[in-house]
This record gives sequence, structure tokens and C-alpha cells, in this order.
Amino acid sequence: MEPMEYQAFIKPVGANCNLRCNYCYYNSSVKDIGGTGGAIMSEEVLEAYVKLNIAAAGSGPVFFAWHGGEPTLAGIDFYRKAVELQKRYQPDGIEIINGIQTNGTLVDDEWCRFLAENRFAVGISIDGQENLHNKNRRSLSGEGSFAPASGGFQRLKEYGLEPEILCVVSSTNADYPLDVYRYFRELGARWMTFLPLVIRDNDSYHGVLPLSVAPRRFGEFLCALFDEWVEHDIGLIKIQIIEEATRVAFNQEHTLCIFKKECGGVPVIELNGDFYSCDHYVNDDHRIGNIMETPLEGLLCSDRQRAFGKAKWTTLPRYCLECEVLDMCNGECPKNRFIATPSGEPGLNYLCEGYRLFFNHMRPFVDAVRNAGKR
Repeated sequence: MEPMEYQAFIKPVGANCNLRCNYCYYNSSVKDIGGTGGAIMSEEVLEAYVKLNIAAAGSGPVFFAWHGGEPTLAGIDFYRKAVELQKRYQPDGIEIINGIQTNGTLVDDEWCRFLAENRFAVGISIDGQENLHNKNRRSLSGEGSFAPASGGFQRLKEYGLEPEILCVVSSTNADYPLDVYRYFRELGARWMTFLPLVIRDNDSYHGVLPLSVAPRRFGEFLCALFDEWVEHDIGLIKIQIIEEATRVAFNQEHTLCIFKKECGGVPVIELNGDFYSCDHYVNDDHRIGNIMETPLEGLLCSDRQRAFGKAKWTTLPRYCLECEVLDMCNGECPKNRFIATPSGEPGLNYLCEGYRLFFNHMRPFVDAVRNAGKR
């Protein structure tokens, strides 16, 4: 069987984190999987994953995506060991790529040297300038994390890295799209991702907690970013959702899981080796197995994981299938598909109004890119 395309999120410290962000879904839903708080993935599990990941990747590049919680809590020595194991088992001619998503607060000079020397791709979570960021991203003691997070970003830049900013768009910062974007630009960010915050609450009128971004507001936020980017930053800054939408101009498949027709290619490997279908589905119903008992390829290609991935497309309501921007959206993430269509059919994405607004706003640009490519 041809190896499936995947990029697992490895959780070396599980949900453990030095921050207590107001909107963190992982810390609130995952309770000490594989051990007590403060546990770190064992060397035995780490070595098993390195070998299995290289074997499952086939002839293509091998990706190691380190996530959390806060993955730097595993310590530099953990990652030194990981790199050592990667080199030990790396086949000739096969590229290995490491990426780490961090809150940036623990990134000192030693971390920067290590990450730069080993060519890690680094993502840092920042939600805008200080007054916006600190409202939701605070330490265990309640202090704002802006200063150490932005300091970590700047320090990484000094060591020659180009960290990507991951910004959570919530009701806190959704009204300030240009302020947020321009701040990131001034900070020197060249790669940006904007993730909408959606927290379910079945008891509320709108079905979400107030901190969630309103659908139309999210669409307007993205439209404002796009207009600013088109006017000033084409070729200078890459915004993930713009990159994804533009792929349809070249008939290319989406690279981001939420916009693919099928999902299941971004599973989670917890610190004890447990394999879960997705970062947003780390629960008993979606535990597929454990890498210490079943090869990674077997878990990725299992009937349950395949069914999980295919359900994204097969459960789309007709309203989506007939949508003019279906090729850009494909229903987005299944976790957000909990409202009804205008005709009452279940399974519409909560963010549909916003995505439809934004993708239609982008469509003339995408068409122009497509037409330019035909000349």
C-alpha cells in the first residue's frame, strides 16, 4: 500500500504547559495521558517513534512536528536525543525536517542556538500587540506572557531563523485586524497563520462561548488582512489561508488539513505512544492504538482512521456541496460543523458565513492568478 500523506503532532509532554491561556482546548480536555503532570516521553517511546516515522514516510521527506502543551518543557536534551536518533536511523538520501510550535516564553539563547544549528522550523503563538495578547495568554500566576513571547520571537530572528506567527483570532482581537497584522509586520514576521477560535457551549444561545470569534467578524478580519497584503506585501509575507486559497488556481490539493476533502493525516502521538485521530479528538472514542504495539503505518491506514478521514467529505450537507467556494473550503474542520443549513440540514460549519465572505472576496484574485498562469 502506498504510504499516506501525514504529519503527526508529537506531544512529548502531553498537555503540560507553563501558561494557562483562556481558550486552551488541549489542557482542559486532556488529563495526564500516559502519566502525571510533568511527565516526559520516555527514550524508549521516542526511539520507537523515530524509527516508525522514518519507515512510514517512504521515500519522501520525514517530518517531525513537536507540539504540546508547551513542547520546550521537555528540555533541550530531549531534542538533542531526538536529533541523534534521527541521524542514526536516517536512510541515505532522505531529508528529515523538524518543526516545533511553542509559546516562545522559554526560548533563550541556548534554545536559539540549538534550533538554528539543527534547522528547526519554529512557530510562535502571539495574538497581537501587548494589550490584546495578554488578555488571554497568561502564565500560571496570572501574568501576561507578551514580553517573553515577543522576546523569544526577536531572539530567534537574531539567530537567523524565520519563525512563523500563529495568531488565535477570538472576540478579543477580531475587531483589530490591521492593528494585529501591522504589528506582526513591524515585528519582522514573514510567515503568519490566523486560527479562528470556536469553543462549543450547547447551553448558550449561539452554541459557543463568548470568547469565540463571530463567523462574519472572522470573515471581515480575513478580508481586511487580504486587502492590506495585496496592497503592500505580495511576495514579502506569506499568510497561510491566502496561500491555501490560491492553490486552487493551479488545481493543487490543499496542504492544510482543515481545507482538504478528507482529513485524518494529522494524528496525535501522545507522550506514552498513544495514537489519536486528531489534535481536536484526543478522547477514548478516537484512540486508535499505541505505537509500541502497532506500527505507525498500521495505525494511519487502519479502518477506523480511514473512516474518520473520509467522514469529513461524506457527511457534508448539500448546502456545502452546492457552494461556489467549496473548492477553497471543503467544509473546513469537522469539529466546527455543528449548526444547521438554511434548510435545516445538520452539519454546516459554524464559520461558514465568514469563510464564504472571505473566499468570495479572494476569488477575483485567484482567477487573475489562474489566468496569468495560462499565458
